Amino acid sequence: MLDIRFIRENADLVRQAAENKGEKLDVERILSLDGDRRRILQEVEELRGERNRSSKEIGEMRKRGEDAGEQMARMKEVSDRIKELDKGLGAVEDDMAALLLEVPNVPHPSVPVGADEASNVEIRTWGEPVEFPFEPKPHWEVGEKLGIIDIGRGGKITGSGFIHYRGAGALLERALINFMIDLHVREHGYMEVQVPFIVNRESMTTTGQLPKLESDMYRLPEEDAFLIPTAEVPVTNIHRGEILATDALPVYYVAYTPCFRREAGAHGKDTRGLIRIHQFDKVELVKFVRPETSYDELESLVANA
Repeated sequence: MLDIRFIRENADLVRQAAENKGEKLDVERILSLDGDRRRILQEVEELRGERNRSSKEIGEMRKRGEDAGEQMARMKEVSDRIKELDKGLGAVEDDMAALLLEVPNVPHPSVPVGADEASNVEIRTWGEPVEFPFEPKPHWEVGEKLGIIDIGRGGKITGSGFIHYRGAGALLERALINFMIDLHVREHGYMEVQVPFIVNRESMTTTGQLPKLESDMYRLPEEDAFLIPTAEVPVTNIHRGEILATDALPVYYVAYTPCFRREAGAHGKDTRGLIRIHQFDKVELVKFVRPETSYDELESLVANA
């Protein structure tokens, strides 16, 4: 979530960033609510100051045996007004919080703007594409012929988008998970963590899956909880609401979890086989770093991961 001060001071930038991403964002409404919130807070602060001064004055008047009825009546009005403002402030803050959750991050200036993948820019390549002396088969055909995946039986057990791994396929999946975890623990300084595979709504909101992507999530309605769509959600929430000492940073975590996504609307040639499936395994890397860590430092961390 972008800080309201950043939006206030960079309204045009935020508005353009949302437009570039194809997002509908009412920046004017956010700024209007922000103005209302600040006006209410200012009035409440002034009234509370008046109440504090009058309370002291009333106490002194009583000590002198003077009638403080008029002042007390005024304090009753002030207290009622503060309660009224607090109620209005709660409504304003709720509305503003809901809108702020819809504000997209501002992309790096180097990110190209485009309506679809045709606008993607090739940054770098490695090696040369393999040239086959025959017509290659897609991975789902090769995998089923080798007997390492069984898409049909996966669908029979659960439904479309769920895969049944067999023999060497199951072994390879497990081996890759162990390899990735061991590599990052032994060579790159990560701590392995195990986290819950079900998270609450606050955790999903913290990492930005909610509210926008709720239709893509597997939800447990009785608990208002969700099967995790990525290991990023529980791992990032490990330190939610905490303040980490700067000398304790950076903190590196690696975790394996299964991941679950409904992928609502996903279909077609780019989503066949093991692409865009509803359950998959993932080894996630999460780093907690200083807020001032520069973009170049982050790039270096990623390059050395």
